[in-house]
Order: sequence, then C-alpha cells, then structure tokens
Amino acid sequence: MFTGLIQSLGSIQAIAGSRSEQRMRIGPHSPWSDLQLGESIAVNGVCLSVEEFAPGSFWVYASQETLEHSNIGGLKTGDRVNLERALSLQDRLGGHLVSGHVDCLAEIESIAPAGQSRVYKVRFDPQWSAYVVPKGSVALDGISLTVNACGQGFLEVNIIPATQKDTTVDSWRPGSEVNMEVDLIAKYVRQMLDPWQEQNAQPKTEISMDFLRSHGFGG
Repeated sequence: MFTGLIQSLGSIQAIAGSRSEQRMRIGPHSPWSDLQLGESIAVNGVCLSVEEFAPGSFWVYASQETLEHSNIGGLKTGDRVNLERALSLQDRLGGHLVSGHVDCLAEIESIAPAGQSRVYKVRFDPQWSAYVVPKGSVALDGISLTVNACGQGFLEVNIIPATQKDTTVDSWRPGSEVNMEVDLIAKYVRQMLDPWQEQNAQPKTEISMDFLRSHGFGG
C-alpha cells in the first residue's frame, strides 16, 4: 500500500528482457540504504518487487500484464520515474490510499498555466468515470492528486510547483501516457453497490396482495 507521495525520482539504468516481460535496474536519486529483498516499490505508480539490490540501485521484474496495462513497457534507459516505498503503519497518510495496481492508461490532453501552478486535462476510458469525483483523489504516475473538475472520460488536476519539480510531471506533454489509478475506496463501494443496483433495475411485478385477494387467493 502506498500514499501517492513521491519519495524520490529515479533513473532507469538498464533494461533486460522482451516485450512479454522485463527486468529493470533503477537508481534512486535519493540514497536508500535499507532496501529489502521482496520489498514493494511503486514505480510510476506500479507496485513492483525488489529482486536484487546494490548500493545505489535495485532490480525489479515487470510481467506481460504490467507491460500491457501501464507505461512501464515504454520506458527506456535514462528515463526518469517516480518512486515510492510501501507505507508502514506508523507513517502519516499524507496523500490517499494507493494500491499500486494501475486501472488504465490515461492521456494528457492539454496543459494550461494557473499562476505558478499548471492545470492538466487528462483523458481516459469512460468506464472509470464513476470512480472520479470533484475534490476526490486520483493517482497519476503514482502521484496523489486532487480532482479539480471531471466528466465522462476526463478529469482536470492542478499541479503545484513543488510537485512539478520533484516528480516526472515536468516531462508530461499533450499526448503523454500516464498510469492512472482511481480511488481505492470508490472501487470497493461500487463493487458492494452493484448487486443492489442490479436488483432494483429488475422489472417490478404487478402482483400484489390486493391482486391475489381479488383473484380468490388468501383469506
């Protein structure tokens, strides 16, 4: 589990594998001295496990599923990525609950200045629109952001100067693909409500107790 608060930028130092699966060596820009084998790290918002590590770098594995449903497969040696280590129970939850399981790839449609901030309009598959609400949370490339406005298949976020400086946001351009994870709690609520909504969508019967009595049933 993560919070969407990026702890460090990292650089892709090496990539090994094919289109169906890859291993990547990543060098965090901030020193991490206590990495553990099997530790979960969000790389551009994708939860990956540490397979090996050495001073200044670590290796992670990305399966075909991960490569097909995120922008991880498009990374090249030298590219920068957003990094966040998994949340521990004593940490402050400064962003929102992020699972590291990307829901879809979204596309940056436009970028507009707003003082020192920038407003990014993002397009995505409309099937995820039900989970995006004004002033709710969304993770884009692992960054916890507040939704300013939204509608069917789009949302807008305002990104402050500190986030632009400390993440890969400054490399986003119209047409850039970013990993999008909608709010985790919204997904659970939707899943729980679906059976109730389906039940209430069924055609209502015309049979009532009065109908039965008038046709000789009951006392």
